[in-house]
Amino acid sequence: MKQPKNLSQRIGALVRMEESEHGWRLIAENAVLEIAFWRETMVRVRAQKRDRAFDEISYAVVAEPEAVSALPEETQNLITFATDKLRLEVDKSALGLKFFDREARLLNADDPAFGISWMGTEVTNYKVLQDGERFIGMGEKNGGLDRRGSAYVHWNTDAFAYDGETDPLYTTTPFYIGVQEDRMYGIFLDNSYRSTFNFGASNERFASFSADDGDLNYYFIAGDTVAEIVSGYTWLTGRMELPPLWSLGYQQCRYSYYPDHKVLNVARSFREKSIPADVIYLDIHYMDAFKIFTWHPEHFPEPKKMISELREMGFHVVIIVDPGIKREEGYSAYESGQQEGQFVTYPDGTTFHGQVWPGWSAFPDFTRAEAREWWGKQFSIYVDAGVEGFWNDMNEPTAWGHSIPDLIEFHYEGDRATLKQARNVYGMQMSRATAEGVKQLMGGQRPFVLTRAAYSGIQRYSAVWTGDNVATDEHMLVGVRLVNSLGLAGVAFSGYDLSGFLGDCTPELFSRWVAIAAFSPFFRGHSMVNSRDSEPWSFGEVTETIARNYIALRYRLLPYIYSAFYEATQTGMPVARSLAFNTPFDPKIYAYPNEYRFGASILVAAVDSKHHLHKIYLPEGEWYDLLTDEYYPGGQELVVEANLEKLPLFVAAGAVLPMQSLVQHTDESPDATLELHVYAGGPVTEYIHYEDDGQTEDHLGGNYHRREIRHDPRARQIAFAPAAGEYPSHFSQVKVCWHGLNAAPTVSVNGASVGLGSAEDIKFIEPIPKFDPLGAPMGPPLIISVYTLTVPLVSRDLLFQY
Repeated sequence: MKQPKNLSQRIGALVRMEESEHGWRLIAENAVLEIAFWRETMVRVRAQKRDRAFDEISYAVVAEPEAVSALPEETQNLITFATDKLRLEVDKSALGLKFFDREARLLNADDPAFGISWMGTEVTNYKVLQDGERFIGMGEKNGGLDRRGSAYVHWNTDAFAYDGETDPLYTTTPFYIGVQEDRMYGIFLDNSYRSTFNFGASNERFASFSADDGDLNYYFIAGDTVAEIVSGYTWLTGRMELPPLWSLGYQQCRYSYYPDHKVLNVARSFREKSIPADVIYLDIHYMDAFKIFTWHPEHFPEPKKMISELREMGFHVVIIVDPGIKREEGYSAYESGQQEGQFVTYPDGTTFHGQVWPGWSAFPDFTRAEAREWWGKQFSIYVDAGVEGFWNDMNEPTAWGHSIPDLIEFHYEGDRATLKQARNVYGMQMSRATAEGVKQLMGGQRPFVLTRAAYSGIQRYSAVWTGDNVATDEHMLVGVRLVNSLGLAGVAFSGYDLSGFLGDCTPELFSRWVAIAAFSPFFRGHSMVNSRDSEPWSFGEVTETIARNYIALRYRLLPYIYSAFYEATQTGMPVARSLAFNTPFDPKIYAYPNEYRFGASILVAAVDSKHHLHKIYLPEGEWYDLLTDEYYPGGQELVVEANLEKLPLFVAAGAVLPMQSLVQHTDESPDATLELHVYAGGPVTEYIHYEDDGQTEDHLGGNYHRREIRHDPRARQIAFAPAAGEYPSHFSQVKVCWHGLNAAPTVSVNGASVGLGSAEDIKFIEPIPKFDPLGAPMGPPLIISVYTLTVPLVSRDLLFQY
């Protein structure tokens, strides 16, 4: 009689337990389970069939386990591991896992019937779907803030002209946070094979995550807040380095600006029109026949001279770099790579070639240290010409036909792997090779690196942009959600193509999009060949003025933005922060996924360009309209008027919001007065003001200026701690601007009384004395009347009592 197939195999019951290098190994009937505490709040879980070895290569994890005491305690049915902050119970009968917090509340549990199971090489962990549980994160994934009821695939894909339902997209960050009524946890699946996460889609029984092959290898992270869990995840996978200050300014791109005189004319137009900008991009037409590491002999005959002229105008140059190396006799990059064995191969050892922009091309094996080093050295042709930014594209990897054979082989640090394992890390390792290579060449200057494809840990090497979007309102708001979700996955420096890469942007759409994008970590305008021009002046006078207003506001906020990036390097906190960071247990925030905080204090309500009235939600707390100072209590939904001149922007009560004078680019110094906008009410807040030279790595040796500023609204105090670091602050005086006070305060500075005069009128954006393109009046000038005081900014303690 024919025996039934064993379609699904569970891990089985415990056979024996033994100590491993960092924890404990539980040998079951069909597989091996490893438990290792990496911190008091973090445990690593690995499982693999008994006849297979564990994978030891991780491109994501850079931390080492800490010394944690979590000795097992056994009963007849359970093995328990515990720290002061986390408890793990393992059922001996099926090696099912349950995680509890320090108050013995259940955080997460394996499904008792299925737990950890295999179907062939595919491994799946089935989890109990708890009542009311929400799921957030996952990085570059479409959908709402709450992932419950949806499923997602991680398989880096060239998703040209994707829409709001497309999955997968370009990046893989398999990390999510489960949120229950009053507690939460995080799970990061470190497996680079194609993986699937199901949060109760098409079933009501369980949530699950699976990988097509390799280990079940995940890290369980406990924490009381979303910020703690993201901090734990970025401790594990690394945090971003400080980018050059110029990369936080406005960046202008086009597929493509050429020849060189057109590039220079675009730069001159920004300066002539007084629209701040720092970056010009060169897309693929700068190359000779699309060959990487070349300059087009006719379009860019003197690249060094052109870049020098751009630098004199305050512009930095970013160039696109694709991984495909054209197969061509006499082409040095191809010939040296072929001779040195730097390319991906077929199993028989011959070089794999695929068709991309230059034609049939080879692809460097970025999972090989020697290939990464070889790649980095090729950038000398760019660095010698003055290029400072490098835009990694087509690195999913992509080839025409979109069906690269799975059997091609990669070095994988000596472990050997096929495309099935290497695909999701390819773009990350290309970005790594680029970043490490140009750093070696730039002599201590900070490069800017951007990528389309990525894996968890990409924040160590590169910023991420969300690929080939479309000029629609839907895409504008999709970009907001993608950036918010990337922030939840540890990617602090991310953004989208303002105006849409494909299609023709309208004046109305550009007006709204540029205002929203000014509050994105990465701020770039970009459009495709054969679409209409999309520079800020391309849509008429009104749209140009709106663009100038919001770009200028971005530049005035650079002290605030740069300090937020500094925070990301220290804690992993993103610059664009989903509302779930502050109020994850408030169910109403999940109905407003297009709202977020930019830095700690500014709330952005991203709304479409087609309507003037919008329903928004202000979470708990107290809020001020940034542009009018109107006060709003939090915890309420309200309808706001938002014509194209005025994006709904709010500041949290108690906030300390620094600004500088307007500059046209970051090489231009602002004046010596730091404006400190302080908002009445709210809780005690702390703002860390951070400065350095914005260009070099000298801050790593102590050449920085760091200062804590604490505002206690109830005690009516603003306290400056002594400055730390060797870098002299650019600012020699501070102008405190009080918002939300009903009368002029009596102020003392370090105990000495200071008199205030009448309130001063200020404005954050210039009024537009016209009708907007939809025919609605722009309204009165947005002028705020505030009390101000300007005093010398000393480096010792400084206390304002008001």
